[in-house]
Amino acid sequence: MISDSTTPPLKVDERPSRWLDSRWLGGPQPYLWLTALCLLLYLPGMVVIPPLDRDEARFAQATRQMLETGDYLRIRFQDEARNKKPAGIYWLQAASVQLFSTPQSTAIWPYRVPSLLGAIAACLITFAFAAALLRGAGLESEPRATAAIAAVLLASSLGVVAEAHIAKSDAVLLAAITAAQGALGIAYVRGRGGGAVSPWVAVVFWAAEIVAIMVKGPPGPALALVTVVALAIADGGARWVRSLWPMAGVAAVVLAITPWLVAIQGATGGRFLAESVGADLLSKIVDAQESHGAPPFSYLVLSFATFWPGSLLFVPAMVRCWRRRTRPLERLLLAWLVPAWVILELVPTKLPHYVLPLYPALALIAAQSLADEPTMFPNIWLHRLDIAVKAVWALVGVALAAALVVTPLRFGGQLSIFDLIGVAVLLGLIGVWLRYRPGRRGTSALSVALSLAFVVTAAWAVLPGLDRLWLSRSAAALVAQYPPAPGKPLVAVGYSEPSLVFLLGTNLRLATPRTAVETLAGGGEVLVSSREDAIFRQAAAAGGLSPEPLGNVPGIDYSNGQHMVLTLYRVAPG
Repeated sequence: MISDSTTPPLKVDERPSRWLDSRWLGGPQPYLWLTALCLLLYLPGMVVIPPLDRDEARFAQATRQMLETGDYLRIRFQDEARNKKPAGIYWLQAASVQLFSTPQSTAIWPYRVPSLLGAIAACLITFAFAAALLRGAGLESEPRATAAIAAVLLASSLGVVAEAHIAKSDAVLLAAITAAQGALGIAYVRGRGGGAVSPWVAVVFWAAEIVAIMVKGPPGPALALVTVVALAIADGGARWVRSLWPMAGVAAVVLAITPWLVAIQGATGGRFLAESVGADLLSKIVDAQESHGAPPFSYLVLSFATFWPGSLLFVPAMVRCWRRRTRPLERLLLAWLVPAWVILELVPTKLPHYVLPLYPALALIAAQSLADEPTMFPNIWLHRLDIAVKAVWALVGVALAAALVVTPLRFGGQLSIFDLIGVAVLLGLIGVWLRYRPGRRGTSALSVALSLAFVVTAAWAVLPGLDRLWLSRSAAALVAQYPPAPGKPLVAVGYSEPSLVFLLGTNLRLATPRTAVETLAGGGEVLVSSREDAIFRQAAAAGGLSPEPLGNVPGIDYSNGQHMVLTLYRVAPG
């Protein structure tokens, strides 16, 4: 084992955390109040925010079509095969819809329930594994208190809050990867300390990897592999991996996923692996996919917002962790966080949620920094860096507050007194944190309060009322006012966002002006964007059709930023 003799001594705060005494930290109590905290953060907006383009609406619509057809194997968006991700998240969403709703309903919240539960599970698992790691390392006088802070920082980070509200795979993936990495960490820390590792640690690790694979494929095993390789290089070996039963675990994974993989390959004529691995995964690695390219260090810059408000602790957290890098726990956290982060920065395709599986490690690093006395930076440059980080953190907070005011004015909402109160609370809390440098109690409370001030205001008061931004919602309301006659087609021209398909149903036909005229030869209704309106009317006249305008809705297609007006026509022959 590597000696800790070079590690500078850091004093641990031995004062009792009265705010987290045995009444809050003993037995199951932490799981109860952490769940309540997550519900406070994640439930606002869950029902009233419309389906989002493009990923959420695609996931939800594909799930709906599974329920409509009874085919739970093939994944389709209308007539298009979605051979990109495994079926796990669709099965979870389908179970939620069957429990709470029906496929005919246009309510999006039942499809979001798995993400809500995934984010809550990630928070609770972070607490569980952090407490076990800290207790195993024997470096904390109050391991459960520090673990609770880590869970709070993760749960209240804006990136996790956002994913909890979106019906796609990343919140569930976060929970699975957190469980797998936590089990891996327990095996490593106990193995390095010469302690026994329970067989249940291996069972949890491989079960979590199976879930991660069925939800999103390679990211879970890839992160575990990168972490193990980094630790093996740092330690000069990885004998501790034996406690995870690698041969038996790999066999269990193969046995678990092979039946589904064989079935989906057969159902898609062998296209699933070719398209999911070749067309989707490899294309993201070698080139920026779907205009999601960004330069290196983009994730680092973005993390000031996605890990906000915990991003205020970046410098003291990393300084403390690096100074203790020879200790097993800190070495584990660095191996979890740093190599994967570097790889993701180098991959051309970048999306904010790609780094979320690294945030549990970052949260525990930040929570540990609060257990010590205020960090004394070894040189003036780190002190200046800390000041710069605090300035950027404050600017992010001010930008969030400004967004609560500007967004309603820009996108057709109404600026209410509730918005202004939320902005005032948010700015006041930012000032309090910067001015008084709170300890563990204040940091945890302020982290929750800041996130709540923004999330509740945005999700309940701002986002639902942005009529110009929710163009598909406005279009669906217009169609509901003038529904097509039974048996007649409904067509959309020039606007093909997945949210429109979800809100108007699987039978909505997305068409060009010419194909729309052919489809409407026997009558029906059509939504036409202002960009295609003149062309459609010319094609309709040439085809002997008479379009009658019923109404229109203006808005912005926020997927591409284009302003447009959607006009609903009732079309009749001649």
